Amino acid sequence: MKNKVLKIHANDNVIVALTDLKKDEIVELDGQSYTLTEDIAAKHKFAMYDFEVGSEIKMYDVLVGKANQPIAKGGSINIFNVKHAVNSFELRENQAEWQAPNLSGFEGRTFNGFHRPDGSVGTANYWLVIPLVFCENRNIEVLREALVDDLGYARKHTYQNQTNDLIALYKAGKTIEDILSADLQSQETETQKQKLFPNVDGVKFLLHDGGCGGTRQDSTALCGMLAGYITHPNCAGATVLSLGCQNAQVGELKAEIAKRDTNFQKPLYILEQQNIGTESEMMAQALKQTFAGLMQANQNTRQPAPLSKLTIGLECGGSDGFSGISANPAIGYTSDLLIGLGGTVILAEFPELCGVEQELTDRCVSRDDAALFSHLVKTYNDRAKAVGSGFDMNPSPGNIKDGLITDAIKSAGAAKKGGTSPVTSVLDYPEKVTKSGLCLLCTPGNDVESTTAEVASGANLVLFTTGLGTPTGNPIAPVVKIATNSKLFNKMSDIIDINTGTIIEGEESIEQAGERILEYAIKVASGEIEVCAVRNGQDDFIPWKRGVSL
Repeated sequence: MKNKVLKIHANDNVIVALTDLKKDEIVELDGQSYTLTEDIAAKHKFAMYDFEVGSEIKMYDVLVGKANQPIAKGGSINIFNVKHAVNSFELRENQAEWQAPNLSGFEGRTFNGFHRPDGSVGTANYWLVIPLVFCENRNIEVLREALVDDLGYARKHTYQNQTNDLIALYKAGKTIEDILSADLQSQETETQKQKLFPNVDGVKFLLHDGGCGGTRQDSTALCGMLAGYITHPNCAGATVLSLGCQNAQVGELKAEIAKRDTNFQKPLYILEQQNIGTESEMMAQALKQTFAGLMQANQNTRQPAPLSKLTIGLECGGSDGFSGISANPAIGYTSDLLIGLGGTVILAEFPELCGVEQELTDRCVSRDDAALFSHLVKTYNDRAKAVGSGFDMNPSPGNIKDGLITDAIKSAGAAKKGGTSPVTSVLDYPEKVTKSGLCLLCTPGNDVESTTAEVASGANLVLFTTGLGTPTGNPIAPVVKIATNSKLFNKMSDIIDINTGTIIEGEESIEQAGERILEYAIKVASGEIEVCAVRNGQDDFIPWKRGVSL
């Protein structure tokens, strides 16, 4: 490691520890010496000079908190002596013209994807089976049992073999101590059978607990979100099971599909149980129609497409104090590269943009979009406050333990995922992206809800940064997991694809890491690399109910 500490921006007044530092240790930075008054753990910060009560704390050149206790030079910045604080924001003129990064290494490049009738291109080819209401979840599970294994999409886990080993030990009279110390078989996975339809990546079952019983707003949003998946470029077609009497009506789903694709041409089978009658008859129809749909889907093959057909969702989960200085700015550079090539990027998680709203409103090309972003952020935060919460309560215990002690610190680092390009559109959940460039999408900070929403809006690939390790994915879009630090990458290699700890260690620049990530993303989009989330079957899917979720 070249440096022990880092000052992120010239105007900051706190310094980040890149490794564990000890009390009374003297560190040098930019010709200045700092004697630490206490231990500073890696990823945490210390004061550059004495702070009085009320002193502003700045990181990333933005206000991220205020001192509520005196803090000595070289002292720790922590949850006891700093409270969340951000500057207000207003509508102003758009920023100066943006300069794209050097694109010479990617101009003219393509990926091999699945071309759809609406002109979009998928990075995968899935068939969806969807309940329009939670009452149909059991029937969806029955279809899963009937289809997945025999079609060759089941993953054979050795955990079952491990259970058999434990049973044998128990029957042999082994003790609890013997069981706990037993050496069981490997935990690797493998495809159980050869795929019947080799051009279809899988059949995905989108179980949920919505469609009825909640607010009408929730059921409308659910229909829009499901329509986003049905019209998604990674989807070849869908089977939908409806009960008939629920809030989320078939007509509403069809209207939402038409909003997103006015000339919808994919195979779509909708079965309503109360019209058909017996469960056995409906299931027989569902199986036949789904099988016929898979036969159609199998006719699709990968063909070259320009990188402008990529829509990348940006996500972070299990963030740490390195997220904003390694993985997030790295994919921010990836974002700028893709946008310079005509592609699309989605930045979401509005609770984690708290404190950087002024920068983002300034970057909006349209003043109407800037006003919409301002309205969505303020309304969302007000709703959270109305139930005794607020954006300031967003950091999790894990975030705080690893250096993100205020939401503003977390947000300032999280926003780096969006790079520096202009904001070309602002969307409310669950709208679909229609413009290339950087899009702001209103979602919770919850990583699964947000990833689910980004894919519904059109992301055909997701870049997901994590400093603590988050075992999650998406049913239809490959989720590339990116570690902020090498320790995590080496420790949880079964769920992490890329390491950017190389930035912290001084082995690689942010720009070099960003280019490496884009190269990796192209291979994933072409089906050349299977990411960990796909290999592990991490098909997490949580629609957002428009109550308060941070």
